[in-house]
Amino acid sequence: MTLVRTRLAALATSILAVLLIAAGQPALAVAKDSPLQAAFAKAAAAQDVPRDLLVALAYAETHLDGHKGEPSASGGYGVMHLVSNPTNHSLEKAAELTKLPADKLKADDEANILGGAAVLRALADGLGLDETARKDAGRWYQAVAKYGNASSPELARLYADAVYEQLGLGIDIRGVQVKPQEVTADRGELAKAPQLNAQAEVASPDYPPAAWVAASSSNYTASSRPSAYAIDRVIIHVTQGSYAGTISWFQNSAAQVSAHYVVKSSNGAITQMVRDKDIAWHAGNWTYNTRSIGIEHEGYVNDASWFTDAMYRASAALTKAICDKYGIPKDRTHIIGHNQVPGATHTDPGPNWNWTTYMNYVTGGGTPSWSTTIDNTTSGQFTASANWGTSTYSSQRYGADYRFADPVAASDPAWYSATIPSAGTYRVEVWYPDDPGYNSSAPYIVAASGGNQTVYVDQRSGGGAWKSLGTFSLNAGTYNAVGVSRWTSGTGLVIADAVRISRV
Repeated sequence: MTLVRTRLAALATSILAVLLIAAGQPALAVAKDSPLQAAFAKAAAAQDVPRDLLVALAYAETHLDGHKGEPSASGGYGVMHLVSNPTNHSLEKAAELTKLPADKLKADDEANILGGAAVLRALADGLGLDETARKDAGRWYQAVAKYGNASSPELARLYADAVYEQLGLGIDIRGVQVKPQEVTADRGELAKAPQLNAQAEVASPDYPPAAWVAASSSNYTASSRPSAYAIDRVIIHVTQGSYAGTISWFQNSAAQVSAHYVVKSSNGAITQMVRDKDIAWHAGNWTYNTRSIGIEHEGYVNDASWFTDAMYRASAALTKAICDKYGIPKDRTHIIGHNQVPGATHTDPGPNWNWTTYMNYVTGGGTPSWSTTIDNTTSGQFTASANWGTSTYSSQRYGADYRFADPVAASDPAWYSATIPSAGTYRVEVWYPDDPGYNSSAPYIVAASGGNQTVYVDQRSGGGAWKSLGTFSLNAGTYNAVGVSRWTSGTGLVIADAVRISRV
């Protein structure tokens, strides 16, 4: 009987192999993880850290680029941005926890990821996360916030929100994948922290679309420009670090560096840190510091993935406003890179910065070739079942009102129909009011040409502004292009307000 079973099993295996070969597929092919993919899996298992959360944290810090062991502007190393500076010693902590030398943690990706996982686990242990709690990625929120070593609660929230945002958006870079997923972040006391770049928070005194977070007074010179010094330059920088990390660093008196503005990669959010009238220390040349406005852009010089269309457009709008305000010509003589400052030792913004696109946006020549905005009140282009209510509660709404519904284990989507003029790549943005009672993981469905794609958005924060879901390939024609589903395990009301679709 055993012999018969063995022969039958062998025959079945042979038939399967023939079928696979006939189908043009290797019979015994086994998908092999990329080195980074394997390193994240190994480190997550070793430290009992959620693997996808570990990847999202690394993505928010470095886009999974170790930069060949070279430090960031704030002294951070490797994929996990292990830091060694006067106020943050996560590199040294990683060395203590893993027993690995600091030099290996700086330059070896696998070691660096293990070190980052060990530091994150130690922070979770300090917060009392037990084995059960560690299985829920949402319960790690406060540990993630502590990993960023932010200088204030609002920056801690900004840092952690950027990590959890990536879980909702998904990640596919350098051979590492994270699928978009529903995660309800447990913010704890940080839920009370102000939201930077939210409509209701403190606005920039010089550029109202931006938020205001003051740099340390040790990092700039108080002045009375333009009466004390004429302002005739805008200087473009790249942070060599993350948005939240850069803001925190400029607040650190040990930094001895600052810029007037910092721009976020994913959505173009802007924070002002030094008044236009004051002299930020950004150019490495006193004369150029006195005559210029410095704009830092989140990312790294050698990684083009940070330079998004949202960043270009937001920064260009800021530069245009500065030029109009101070009478600065909108040309490459007066809008320059850090590398063009006399005596500069920096290379930013580097070869990956698209000056043609940027200057087109500054001068008004880079407007989208086509764009459409659909509100929940747009006639004939919005449909929703009777389960969706109508509200005027929030002043952050787009237009007269917005729609809401309870989450359920059924899709029942609200759909926005659009007439897409031609097949191509389009940026999809959404507008919603935020509220603590709104959904922690609202599913937005984009009817992409390759099939529906879902992006999860935390509607408890970041509202009252256009939020990019990303760029998608769309077919030509009139159809339901974007939907908001009720099918989510997230808590709170699901909101449907407005969408904007633009050709890129």
